[in-house]
Amino acid sequence: MTKCRACNGSLSHLMADLGSTPLANAYLSKADEESEESYPLEVRVCSDCFLAQVVHVVNPKDIFSDYAYFSSVSSSWLQHARSYCSKLIAQKTLSKNSLVVEIASNDGYLLKNFIEKNIPVLGIEPAENIAKVANEKGIRTESLFFTEESAATLANKYGQANLIVANNVVAHVPYIRDLLKGVSIMLAPNGTATFEFPHLLTLIKECQFDTIYHEHYSYLSLTSVDIHLRQVGLCVSDVEELPTHGGSLRLFINRIKDNVKLSLNVNKLKQREVEAGLIDGKAYEAFYQNILTIKSQLINFIKNARKSGKMIAAYGAAAKGNTLLNYCQLNQQSIEYIADLNPEKQNKLMPGNHIPIVDPIHIMKTKPDYILILPWNIKEEVMEQLQECREWGAKFIVAIPQLEVY
Repeated sequence: MTKCRACNGSLSHLMADLGSTPLANAYLSKADEESEESYPLEVRVCSDCFLAQVVHVVNPKDIFSDYAYFSSVSSSWLQHARSYCSKLIAQKTLSKNSLVVEIASNDGYLLKNFIEKNIPVLGIEPAENIAKVANEKGIRTESLFFTEESAATLANKYGQANLIVANNVVAHVPYIRDLLKGVSIMLAPNGTATFEFPHLLTLIKECQFDTIYHEHYSYLSLTSVDIHLRQVGLCVSDVEELPTHGGSLRLFINRIKDNVKLSLNVNKLKQREVEAGLIDGKAYEAFYQNILTIKSQLINFIKNARKSGKMIAAYGAAAKGNTLLNYCQLNQQSIEYIADLNPEKQNKLMPGNHIPIVDPIHIMKTKPDYILILPWNIKEEVMEQLQECREWGAKFIVAIPQLEVY
């Protein structure tokens, strides 16, 4: 793409160029090793609407139709979902006469909390394998991509929603305006939508470059999202800053014509984005240099540890881990294996670096000296799960935002 996918503006600011990599969630069987495809991974920022976006667009059907990520694997994420549901049920006085719709509802990890309160729900999940799991749990789920066209069909079939939930999905959509038009169609009068996504401002400040991969088509700021919402008759009425995924935003969205009072939080955060250089592009100038520093720190640490005869494993076959490992050109000669709780990933190979993925019980059998935590955003949860490793003196490594050993 040479023009912005959302507004056709100029992609004038280079944010990151991470070379060519496979899809971050395209886990391999040993038979697939020779047929693996890679794609350029470059992010640029539009000078008109300020949307940061990958330049090379991979068809979403090649990524999300059969997906390996199950939200229910993370206990901290399940607690986050429970807290959100309790808050919104009370805040929006949701009842058996309401309808809650979640876009990219995964295995029903969130919607089940509304069902427990007898509130009708509808999940929308494009990955057929995951939608099947949700339906088997009794969580009504349609397996399709949420677009302007599909929203019209769903609204006609089920009615409009009093609450629309979109957690970590807006960034996974190549054409953001199509999704936002769908939200406008599906949202009932005086209804509310909430979006959660990692905040571009935090990504830049904390140099969270490993969250860049092809499945994340966009990297979002409040300013940019609000610009596009207003083009479809919606607006951000309030915003909360969250610790999830290393620093996220939760936007509360309403129809402009509903005349909902705008919180002071909205303009305050927009001003911070301006001051941080997200609008004039200055924020991106030092970003790549910080990426190089992290790469050098991690490679040197692992190289020295291996020279000393130390065994290094990793935990969490997360997509962000693939960006980090492939950009740093780390493979099984550096890291023996990656342990992951998700049985869908076990006995497969990581894309690009081809490090094997194993059951976490393997850690107890092999007793590595160091464990690199790839999903650093849940490092406390992982260290708690693996506290037994302290008995043989194992230490934990986190690479982002800087190398730390625990």
